[in-house]
Amino acid sequence: MSRPGRAPTLGRVYEERPARVDGAVLWTRVLGPGPGAEHPVLPDGCMDLLWCDGRLLVAGPDTRAYVPEGTVAHYAGIRFAPGDAPALLGVPANELRDRRVALGALWGEARARRLGERIAAAPDPAAALEELAVRRAADAPAPDPLLREVVRRLNAGRTVAETSEAVGLGTRQLHRRSLDAFGYGPKTLARILRLQRALALARTGLPYSEAALRAGCADQAHLARETRALTGMTLSGLTGRVSSYAPAAAKRETPQPSGSRTTA
Repeated sequence: MSRPGRAPTLGRVYEERPARVDGAVLWTRVLGPGPGAEHPVLPDGCMDLLWCDGRLLVAGPDTRAYVPEGTVAHYAGIRFAPGDAPALLGVPANELRDRRVALGALWGEARARRLGERIAAAPDPAAALEELAVRRAADAPAPDPLLREVVRRLNAGRTVAETSEAVGLGTRQLHRRSLDAFGYGPKTLARILRLQRALALARTGLPYSEAALRAGCADQAHLARETRALTGMTLSGLTGRVSSYAPAAAKRETPQPSGSRTTA
């Protein structure tokens, strides 16, 4: 499943490739000085293990846009498929929702410091981070096929009720499982996945109205509201295009996203 929402600030040095961990992506990035508000990190249902200038961090699942700080930073990250990271990292996703947390708070300061130093000393820190994730995944439970089916169905536009019935869980049980796995309930995950589908379509040049319908929104106005609610930005601000729906004043502005309380 493609997860374009984690793609960092455009115009900076950024690369990604499939990781050696099932369903994960390895990415690297250099963030220069200046605010990254033009292209914030958007909610995408994922969690990341990050190495940032010698520090190891975990990026929890977002429910709003996250704006990286403007200081110069070298990043490497493993972006896990939705629902996979909690078992591997040893923490329920909802405990990290909308947070960036030092790995030492989860695995112990001494251990995290040793791991960070080892990665910093490696010829290729990104490859060393990937090796850490591979070793950790080998000792962790395999990804839950039921949760992956939940993601697949919600990303295909199925309703929460349909998904609950298909995987054999009651709606309350699915909600509890989703909090631990994704950081929020299935309805929120479905909204986030739908927004990502719509933005991916809009970025191909498809009219917003058609992108909205294909992604599962009622209409363009519905997509515009969801974009504002989940990112704090307009459709045109995210795609770099003029919206036929937004009023003229909105077309000229670049609203600030809501961001995050913590630093990655």
